[in-house]
Amino acid sequence: MPDYHIPPAGLPPQTQLMETRAVFTDAYAFIPGTTVRDITASALPGWDKTRLWIIARPMTGFAETFSHYLMEVAPGGGSDAPEPDTQAQGALFVTGGAGQVTIEGTAHDVGPGSYVYIPAGTAWSLRAEDTLTFHWVRKRYVPAPGLAAPEPIVTSDAEVAPTPMPDTGGVWATTRFVDPADLRHDMHVTIVTFQPGGVIPFPETHVMEHGLYVLEGKAVYRLNKDWVEVEAGDYMWLRAFCPQACYAGGPGPFRYLLYKDVNRHAALTL
Repeated sequence: MPDYHIPPAGLPPQTQLMETRAVFTDAYAFIPGTTVRDITASALPGWDKTRLWIIARPMTGFAETFSHYLMEVAPGGGSDAPEPDTQAQGALFVTGGAGQVTIEGTAHDVGPGSYVYIPAGTAWSLRAEDTLTFHWVRKRYVPAPGLAAPEPIVTSDAEVAPTPMPDTGGVWATTRFVDPADLRHDMHVTIVTFQPGGVIPFPETHVMEHGLYVLEGKAVYRLNKDWVEVEAGDYMWLRAFCPQACYAGGPGPFRYLLYKDVNRHAALTL
């Protein structure tokens, strides 16, 4: 089973140097895992025994489509009304612990590797059995003429076979929890895997905004004009058209959870 990264929290010792790799630019933000500490945690109304780290949120002039939370729910904790915005859809990816997600009255056991998609306006709740850690990506759903809203999805990393990228010999693959041809969806949350030596062989420059959380391994990642060393627990937050590329040097697989907005016209008014 993959060893998904879980934030360490706590506080570094007083003897630690303050210099880190954290940076915020006009094209991207890089948030190393070492910044996920007790004093940067938040709380949410309606959530019991829960703390979280908000590592991305819509910001005018930067990335504007989504938020990304790192959630930690103690045993017995959770929420009976997690989402206050009826227009918001959500994707959950569990990295540790055990619990239940109930969607429209049907309970689903979740654990490491579980993926849950929750359509906008859906009644759901969550309770932790063991300390439950998971990612929660939120985006306001954009309906499309002639297309119904998508249904809930409950699956896992282990149940979805990665799709190799063309002409890569399998060293670059994507675990797609949603069929890319299903245009009802306006966001994709996937897992990208590079085997040692795998690369993105050109600087991707595109309209999709990105959030990339490193689940496992290490690599060097091109962000705009910079090459940045990244490892498990690091987060890259990219605005639209920020050039990006990757080289996975090993020794093991490099995997990250990826958000992107898809399948909709570009809005012409704000």
